[in-house]
Amino acid sequence: MNFFTIIARGLLRRPVRTGLTLVGISIGIAAVVALVGISRGFEQSWAKGMKARGTDIVVSTMGSGLAPKPFDAAVRDRVAAIPGVAAVCSIFVDLTSIESSSMMIVSSREWGGFSWDNLKLLSGRMPKDAMEPVVVLGQNAAEVLAKKIGDPIQIDARELTVVGIVDGGALVENGSVILSLQLYQEISGSQNQINVVDVRATPGSGEESVKKLCVEINKVVTEAKALPAGENVGNSQAYKFISAMSWGTSLLAVIVGVLGVMNTMLMTVFERKQEICILLAIGWRRSRIIRMVLLESALLGFLGGVTGVLIGSVAVKVLETLPAIHGLLEPDLSPRLMAISVAISVIVGVISGLYPAWRSSRLKPSLAMQG
Repeated sequence: MNFFTIIARGLLRRPVRTGLTLVGISIGIAAVVALVGISRGFEQSWAKGMKARGTDIVVSTMGSGLAPKPFDAAVRDRVAAIPGVAAVCSIFVDLTSIESSSMMIVSSREWGGFSWDNLKLLSGRMPKDAMEPVVVLGQNAAEVLAKKIGDPIQIDARELTVVGIVDGGALVENGSVILSLQLYQEISGSQNQINVVDVRATPGSGEESVKKLCVEINKVVTEAKALPAGENVGNSQAYKFISAMSWGTSLLAVIVGVLGVMNTMLMTVFERKQEICILLAIGWRRSRIIRMVLLESALLGFLGGVTGVLIGSVAVKVLETLPAIHGLLEPDLSPRLMAISVAISVIVGVISGLYPAWRSSRLKPSLAMQG
C-alpha cells in the first residue's frame, strides 16, 4: 500500500459522507460558475455588440441602472466637431418589456447613422425613412417574440409593424428591437433626448489614440462620459453592483463548502486515530501525516470543483434559454473561469484541511497500543 492508496482509501472509508461533502463543495463552485459567468457574459455581450457596430468610443451616462440615463441630443454635434472623430451616431437604448417578453432591448438609432451598417438583412426589408412606423428585429428577438414579417408589435402605446429580420453579428444586436431614433423619440415622448453617442475614431487610430480622444471628448461634454467601447458597461455602477453580488453570493456558498470539508476531515481524523498513531509508530514523520490529510482534503476539493464546474455549466445553459434573458447575453464559460473555479475549490479543500491536519500531527504513537 503506497502513500496515494492510503489517501484514496481515507476518502472511500465513508462514501456517503464523502459524497455529501462533494455535493456541498459542488454547489458552491456551481454558484461561482453560474453567477460570475452570467455577470461577465453580460459585459462581454455588450462589448461584442459595440464591436459589431464598429464603435470605438461610447459616450453615455451609465449610472445605477442597466440602461443609460437620457441627455440632450445636442451633445452629438459637439462630439462630432472634435478633431479625431470620424463619425457619430445618436442612439436611445432601453431595456423594457415588450408583449410576451419581460425584458427586451429596444435600440433606436439615428436614421442614416453608421450603427445601421452592420445589420445584415435575412428577410424582409429595412425601414424606408426615419418616420415609417416599422421595426426590424434581430433574429433572436424575432424568435423570443414569435414575430415574422408583417406582424404587429406593440411598443409603449404605439403599434408598429415588423418589416425585417436581421443578423447584427453579435448576440446583443440579434436580441434587439431596432427602429429609427426619431420614431422612438416620438413614441416615448423623449424629443431631443438620447442616452448614447456611438463614436468612430479616425481610421488607423490605436488604443492609445482612442483613450486620448476620450479625454478630449470629456473636456467638451459634461453631461456624459466617454469610454472605449469595451469598457463602457464594466464601468457602470449597476454592473459593478451585479458583479459584487455575484462574487458575494458565491463566497457564501463556498464558505458552506469549507465548513463541510473541515467537518468531514475532522471526523476522518477522529475515526482513523489509531491508524495514524500506528503510522507514526512505524516511522512516519508528522510532516508526512500533515501532507496526507491536506492531500485528502485537496483531492476532495478538486473532485468537488470539477463536479461543480459541470453543474454550473449545465445550469447556465438552462438559464440562457429562459425568455427573460434569452438574447440579452452570452454567459462567459471560458476555460479561464473554469480553471479559476477549480483552483478555488482546491484552495478551499487545503484551507479546510489545515486544522484537521494539525490535530492529526499532534497524536502520540503510544495511542496505537490502545484498543
